[in-house]
Amino acid sequence: MNSTKNTKKREKAHRRHSFVVLRNRALLLLPLVVIVVLVVYFSAGSLQHAKRRFDSSVYPRTYAAYVEKESAAYHLEPSMVYAVIKQESNFDPKCVSRAGAIGLMQLMPDTFSWLIQNDSSSVASQKTYTDEDLYDPQINIHYGCKYLSILFKTYSDKSTALAAYNAGMGNVSGWLKDKSLSADGKTLSQIPFPETSAYTKLVMQNYAAYKKLYDTDSTRNEISLSSVSDSSKK
Repeated sequence: MNSTKNTKKREKAHRRHSFVVLRNRALLLLPLVVIVVLVVYFSAGSLQHAKRRFDSSVYPRTYAAYVEKESAAYHLEPSMVYAVIKQESNFDPKCVSRAGAIGLMQLMPDTFSWLIQNDSSSVASQKTYTDEDLYDPQINIHYGCKYLSILFKTYSDKSTALAAYNAGMGNVSGWLKDKSLSADGKTLSQIPFPETSAYTKLVMQNYAAYKKLYDTDSTRNEISLSSVSDSSKK
């Protein structure tokens, strides 16, 4: 009888001891678990921040002051203007194409002259322009946005308007009359120029990337006085 009682006491003591050991181990491991959770949390945040910084370097908002101003003046989405600039010149104001297009938004001199003749803004009245002025970011973005606004008013579909920016209004208007290229006369289902077809797709990809990165209330407010100052120096 006593032997049975002693056995039960030993078992009870053993269970109590095991519980205490497990509790102490848990208490020892708890700070480690907390540290691991915090490391994972902050690492994820750092990775997200690093990814955003990388994406922002790939899709920059250089010349933000001019882009924001002219986009507002011509009722354009800034993301679309940035997308066009990235594809046309990758933000190089000295860029010149083999065809002779100049500057950030790669305007042809004859298009530039036509836009000036139809521009009643204060920019046009300041002086007499030459082709060299297309290297000026402010002037190039002003007239590039003016041209884009004309195209977006002429063609309701974004890709069709972009095709006109690349291939010219004459070509696009002709394509829209071709039933094999446009079923409704407003939207191009096919673009016969491979270069123009690739161009519109790339600009639309840029446009989607800019919208995803920047088109929120918080990021719209990130264009501070410093970015305006930086743009005006370029």
